[in-house]
Parts: sequence; C-alpha cells; structure tokens
Amino acid sequence: MLPVTPSHQAPCSPARRLFLHTALRTAVVAPAAIPLLARGASWPPAGASDNAQRIVRWTTGTRDHQGLPFVVVDKPRASIHVFSAAAQWLASAPVLLGSARGDRSAPDIGNRPLSQIRPEERTTPAGRFATEPGRNLRGDDIVWIDYDTAVSLHRLRSVNAAERRQQRLASATTADRRISYGCINTAEAFYNAYIAPLLGAGPGVAYVLPDTEPFATFFVAASAYP
Repeated sequence: MLPVTPSHQAPCSPARRLFLHTALRTAVVAPAAIPLLARGASWPPAGASDNAQRIVRWTTGTRDHQGLPFVVVDKPRASIHVFSAAAQWLASAPVLLGSARGDRSAPDIGNRPLSQIRPEERTTPAGRFATEPGRNLRGDDIVWIDYDTAVSLHRLRSVNAAERRQQRLASATTADRRISYGCINTAEAFYNAYIAPLLGAGPGVAYVLPDTEPFATFFVAASAYP
C-alpha cells in the first residue's frame, strides 16, 4: 500500500467558486519508487472490473480520450486506473469516494456549504468528465472532475482523526473507502507520481463508473463495444 502523508486542508468544499480556477504550468516530478506497478506490467491488473476493462477497450479503440491522459474511477471497486495520452496503462490504486452511494449530484450542491449537505447527498457522480487542473486557497494543486458540483480529484487530507481516512484507504473492504463529501482522494505519493504530472498539468478525461445505475445509462456506446 502506498504511504499516505496527511495535510491539514479541509475536505473538498462545495464553496468552489472561491477557489482559484487556474491551470498548472509545471509538472510535478514523480518519486523514483512507487511500489504499485511492476515494470513491464500490462493492462488489466488484477482486480480490474469487467466494466473498467470495457470502458478502456472502448476508449482506446475509438480514441474517445482525444489523445489526452485519462483515468478510470471504478466506484464499485473504489479504485482508480491511470493512463497516459498514448493510452498506456501506468498505475492503479485504491481511492476514497463519496460516503453515499449514488451516481447523480444533488441540485445546486456546488453552491452549498458542507453543513448543508445531507449524508445521502454525498455522492461521487458518474459519467465522462473533461478534467482540468486548478488550485485551492492554500495553493495545493487539484484536478477538477466536475467544477459545477465541486467534485475534484486530490491528495488524501486527514482533518478529522475520527474519520480514519488513512486506515480507510488501506482497507481491503471497499465500503470502508466511502467517506468523502464526493471528491476522489488518492494517497499523496500516488497523486504526485501519476496524477500531478498528467491530469494535474493540463486537460484530461475522467471516466467515473456508476455504482447504482446501469453502466449503459452513462456509457451507451461503450456498453455495446465488443
């Protein structure tokens, strides 16, 4: 399991219009050793779901990613798969997701403070998203998944010790990895190595797989792809 270094930033806040909505101009250099992907390994890794494999076949076969780096967020498995602009699989890792199951965002959730978001509304939306890098008020780099609903991909931030986010990320039980308000959290080392140099350095694509609605509801063409 990747090491996780906590920061002291609050979880992804729906008050995202206060954030700096700017692209990063420099890539982060990846650490030399990330014990997650062996050299020469090929897609799919052990544990990749059928739907994750299906979306990758369709994306690479049709070039739906438009020559951009992309990620597949497998909500049912609470995991993320990262691909280069050339559609080369680079790495996979566990993630933390919204604590509530569901594939849609509540109306106007991006404009509400955290205190007004009910537990059942803390979902990570499914679908295809054009991502872009940005920064929060602390200057930390993040990747916007859906700006209007304040959903981003960012490093794990351990604020409330009672949430035990580090332990949840390390858990083999996917239900343990449902804890956020909707944002997608990865280990800091993984983010620095694979997210920041790609989606954190320019535009990208995120395919977020559903966990309650049918796959075909969000990915019609991919569902029919051989």
